[in-house]
Amino acid sequence: MTALVRAEWTKLFSTRVWIGLLAGALALAILSSVLLTAFAGNQESGIPPVGDPLYEQLALAGPANSVVLMLVLGIIGTTQEFRHRTATPTFLATPRRGRVIAGKVVAYALAAVPFALVVTAVNYAVLAVYAGSRGEVPALTDDNLRVVITSALALVIYTVIGIGLGALIRNQVGAIVGGLVYLFVIEPLVRQFLGDAYPWLPGGALEALTATFQGPELLEPWQGGVLLLGYGLVAALLGTFLAVRRDVA
Repeated sequence: MTALVRAEWTKLFSTRVWIGLLAGALALAILSSVLLTAFAGNQESGIPPVGDPLYEQLALAGPANSVVLMLVLGIIGTTQEFRHRTATPTFLATPRRGRVIAGKVVAYALAAVPFALVVTAVNYAVLAVYAGSRGEVPALTDDNLRVVITSALALVIYTVIGIGLGALIRNQVGAIVGGLVYLFVIEPLVRQFLGDAYPWLPGGALEALTATFQGPELLEPWQGGVLLLGYGLVAALLGTFLAVRRDVA
């Protein structure tokens, strides 16, 4: 397993894809926090003012807005084998395909940890400067620290979900487009029209785990974390099961 994990890290860091995804994740997190701070206290926006506990939790949850790029990172980790037709030699080198997918899950989950730490740290640094200039730096109270940790955890979990989704669909473009459609079309529609179902979706679990603003009634934070982790494990297990049973195209 150690050799498989190292091989996956070599594949990941030998290209510039990870740099672009990390830069994009930083940009999304910073943009969301900057916009939130800019409109904080505005009556029309309804966003609480700087220094309000809800504002601080929403701002510190900024990294969670980058889950889409971590999902893409995980998808690429699996689908690149089929896109570049390296799946056959990979599976020949390690005939037990389940070990290959498990190696990818471990490798990309571990790689996502420093990604999450960098995004979270930069997001807080930006908030310290911008929110501080507007009156108060977000304090790392117990509740706020929970949001910081769970937002970073969400980035790791969505990477694992991406690995599973890539193993399920295998076509890189199809998997990425499908993931984006789900995140930006299907979930918002369910959130708006089927509020009772939304808390049980990944997006609802993510909001429960981190922080939300004017959302539907959600699960408890720990329940959201367990549910989101469950989605990640199910995606990885399904991807492993199908990778073992299907022929390599």
